[in-house]
Amino acid sequence: MNRAIDPITFAVVKNAMDSIVDEVAYTVLRTARSEIVKDVMDYSAAICDRHGQMIAQAKTIALHLGAIPEAMAEVRKRYGDALAPGDAVIVNDPYQGGMHLPDIFMFVPFFYREELEGFCVVICHHTDVGGRVPGSNASDSTEVYQEGLRIPVVKLYERGVVNDIMERVIAQNVRVPDRVLGDLRAQYAASQVGVRELTALFDRYGRDDARRYFAELLDYAERLTREEIRRWPKGTFHFEDFIDDDGLSPEPIPIRVALTVHEDRVSVDYTGSSPQVRAAINSTLSYTKSCTYLSVRCALKGDVPNNAGVFRCIEVHVPEGTVLNPIEPAAVAARALTGYRVFDAMLGALAQVVPDRIPAAGEGGNTVVCLSGK
Repeated sequence: MNRAIDPITFAVVKNAMDSIVDEVAYTVLRTARSEIVKDVMDYSAAICDRHGQMIAQAKTIALHLGAIPEAMAEVRKRYGDALAPGDAVIVNDPYQGGMHLPDIFMFVPFFYREELEGFCVVICHHTDVGGRVPGSNASDSTEVYQEGLRIPVVKLYERGVVNDIMERVIAQNVRVPDRVLGDLRAQYAASQVGVRELTALFDRYGRDDARRYFAELLDYAERLTREEIRRWPKGTFHFEDFIDDDGLSPEPIPIRVALTVHEDRVSVDYTGSSPQVRAAINSTLSYTKSCTYLSVRCALKGDVPNNAGVFRCIEVHVPEGTVLNPIEPAAVAARALTGYRVFDAMLGALAQVVPDRIPAAGEGGNTVVCLSGK
């Protein structure tokens, strides 16, 4: 640890960040309108530093959070310095860092004395975002245009004022606008809780110390991760799994993993996996990376912080045009099935590296039935 970092203060700040991001998540749960958020708890929350690096994540769906770097890069590319207090940027486009259309990301910048210091991020799976079927989650769609309303990187709130045009466009294109708009407002309200608590943290420690401890949180996670990997056996470990078919054609869909353990990092190569398929089970690059990060994190000790410092130790290569990195306009609504199989395939490779850390294979995916009526 950096000698300028006081270990007691570091522990206090680390636990404070965990508490703040969990409070953001609890606020979503208390204020959301839909069953999929309030009961199923299909949502996530995180806090990023001023550079967009995730420094804390709530006890929510971990598979969402590894996708934040891809989406954050699109937000920063689109808006750069054109953000202000009270803004909220949303995106769900799978080809702009999103995962599938029902998952709407919201990024709320945190300013301290007029300088950008971080972001509160809330991702919710919304009940419906339009498209050809209720729930917007069909596995038999063949292009993303069938799957619902694609939202590019755009401000839903500007300086605390809702973008009325954007809100009306969303309401007009979804089957249950009260639930969708209600959940979006819950995302915004929860993010304001995060902004409030981060302001109190900065008031207590000051800008310079807060920045230093945020950076140390990332470096600390990276150091712990690299220290563990140094103890792993070196080499390349292969695993292959299959999805039976995509529902539109009978051919099996292979997922091939080559996990290479280097001195203090790992690289993962999915070369040889199936080309993208017609049906909507293609996994976006952001989701494939998220599943990869999570699998490695699960093989580490429990005391490694869950932040982007872990990601620094994992290099992911996914060939374009495959089922794990499709080219637009491939359909992706039911990408979760493929993502779960990516996770299982990664665990199969990791079981050859740290067998005492890896559980037996799971069920390989899930089954979703959507019912709709009035």
